[in-house]
Amino acid sequence: MFESLSERLESAFKQLKGEGRISEINVATTVKEIRRALVDADVNYKIAKEFTDKVKDKAMGEKVLTAISPGQLMVKIVKDELVELMGTTEAELDLKGNPTVILIAGLQGSGKTTFSGKLASFLKTKKGKKPLLVAADIYRPAAIDQLKVLGGQIGVEVYSEPENKNAVQIAENAVKDAKAKGYNVVIVDTAGRLAVDEAMMTEVTNVRNAVKPQEILFVVDSMTGQDAVNTAKAFNDRLDFSGIVLTKLDGDTRGGAALTITYTVQKPIKFVSMGEKLDTLDVFYPERMAQRILGMGDITTLVERAQAQFNEEQAKKLEKKIRQNQFDFDDFKEQLQQIKKMGSIKDLLGMIPGVGKAVKDLDISDDSFKGIEAIINSMTPEERGNPDLIDGSRRKRIAKGAGKEIQDVNQFMKQFEQMRQMMKMMNKMPGGAKGLKMR
Repeated sequence: MFESLSERLESAFKQLKGEGRISEINVATTVKEIRRALVDADVNYKIAKEFTDKVKDKAMGEKVLTAISPGQLMVKIVKDELVELMGTTEAELDLKGNPTVILIAGLQGSGKTTFSGKLASFLKTKKGKKPLLVAADIYRPAAIDQLKVLGGQIGVEVYSEPENKNAVQIAENAVKDAKAKGYNVVIVDTAGRLAVDEAMMTEVTNVRNAVKPQEILFVVDSMTGQDAVNTAKAFNDRLDFSGIVLTKLDGDTRGGAALTITYTVQKPIKFVSMGEKLDTLDVFYPERMAQRILGMGDITTLVERAQAQFNEEQAKKLEKKIRQNQFDFDDFKEQLQQIKKMGSIKDLLGMIPGVGKAVKDLDISDDSFKGIEAIINSMTPEERGNPDLIDGSRRKRIAKGAGKEIQDVNQFMKQFEQMRQMMKMMNKMPGGAKGLKMR
């Protein structure tokens, strides 16, 4: 995400490369390039101008004049201003109320229903809540069925009244049902339209007035850029929503919506959603996003995703096997499964400082591990548990069973052996295999 913006900003910072100090001339050139980059990223010109004026003022401050590396200093100034522009700190959900009522609003196609499922999964797994999904979209064909499918996948109940065409009544009845059955969060998925219209606004406003939600989340497709910002303003004028959800962020190469929506409506981005998988929902952290835009990576999010998949017991078991030099193909396959649960492979690589730029043009499919898994699955249980058993004839059989060439199996075996040798060396180092544990 934000690839084109990241490239343009990097190009702007190069204007200062080799400069011994900040000067009015070299700052002016850099700032002009930053402004162009922001405008090309679909940031409103007025906002881009205000942003770069602040950057310039800070860069020309007295403390900056003695800087050893003007380029690095400019990156820090821009990062700090990006964080400020996007909301400074993360904004948590208000989960007070018995039950907490969360109203989901937005245009049709913005991803409201999918987000509702993701939010229910997030609240259930990360916050220990018992959510109830409410199908209050009474217009879109199959909207109820879609929500029920999502609810089934995450084990969350869905309240619906298929014959009732009154969204306000459905929402009110759902809250009563939640109170009676002990649900502590009610997520109301409302109807959208292809464009902002009076009927839609009136209906969602009436639902809001009836159920008095603790949170009103406006869901918007980030790929629509300034249209997303304009739509947010129209909704906020009527609903006074409490937070924004940016969907399809993985497809947004420019970033205009993420950068300016908070500035425009003075409401925080609370979540960003990427992909269709129900576990691809992240709390929005302005500083982490600014770091990713500037190519600094996002190690904190990467570690958090890893910790969500690897538990302490698994880590101890793996550490013991590595210490005893018994790491086998079953262990390797288990690690692959855990990595796949963390999200898109390319997205994960992009969180590692310096790697995002290197892989931006590579076509890294989330199916990249399928060939490796096929090779491992073609092994017998005995072979998976004892890699040293696999000789030439066994490799031929494994290749045939996996639908691969013998060279593919040989290459994988070589890489696996190199990894085992590295683990053996780590055992000899102070701390040994403990260094591999997830903290």
